[in-house]
Amino acid sequence: MVLVCGLLLTGGLYAAFAPAQADTRQDQEELVQQGRELFLVGCAFCHGKNGEGVLTQGGSQYGPALTDVGAASVDFQVGTGRMPMAQPGQQAPRKKVVYTKDETAALSAYVASLGTGPAIPDKELYSTAGMSDDELEELVVRGGQIFLANCTACHNFEGSGGAMPRGGYAPKIRGVEPKHIYEAMLTGPQTMDTFSDGNIPPADKKAVIAYLETLDESPSYGGFTFGGLGPVSEGITVWVVGIGSLVGFAVWIAAHSTRSSKKKDEAAA
Repeated sequence: MVLVCGLLLTGGLYAAFAPAQADTRQDQEELVQQGRELFLVGCAFCHGKNGEGVLTQGGSQYGPALTDVGAASVDFQVGTGRMPMAQPGQQAPRKKVVYTKDETAALSAYVASLGTGPAIPDKELYSTAGMSDDELEELVVRGGQIFLANCTACHNFEGSGGAMPRGGYAPKIRGVEPKHIYEAMLTGPQTMDTFSDGNIPPADKKAVIAYLETLDESPSYGGFTFGGLGPVSEGITVWVVGIGSLVGFAVWIAAHSTRSSKKKDEAAA
């Protein structure tokens, strides 16, 4: 009787839980298969049919390997319109998104199945919803300190971006979705450094995102911002408008003084 009861209990538990697990695995397999079909059509030309990457005849990288980039990298690149690229280049610009959210999820699932890599972050890792005003204020202050120490050298002190060496540039990160900011820090797209959880913990990433969300609401106390690009736009303005005006005024004074001296000399003669 004990054996019969044990078998009945085991069978009942298996019947209750196993179908749900099987359905989940089946859904994931279907999502991966859908992602593979999309990958072969839109991505394989540059990245290879199995994500192994493509080399040119000269040995340079035409499309990098995707075997260990993870789902977060795909969600960022495709979700911001950087992929697919119009043509290979050093840095993919942000543009209109080509794939839908469901197609992006399928592509992310397929690439994630090719190897290791960071997963798409859960919403609670980057969302500040539900936080009290005091908690949010403390988070913003800490995020500002982290941003100034790690990000301003490339993205400018107010997140407006700027030029980088060798034809690269740091894009503007104001107005970007929090999930994509988190994914960018986690994966290091293009010329950006990778800030893993060991470098910047998830709580600090969330703090940086909270700080960036306040920049659009902050007023400018410095007059003309010139796009917020710092010394580049400000220096051009000083040289062209400021010093140019001084040079023009000096030329006018010199010309006016010469004419006055000539009239005085002619009157004296």
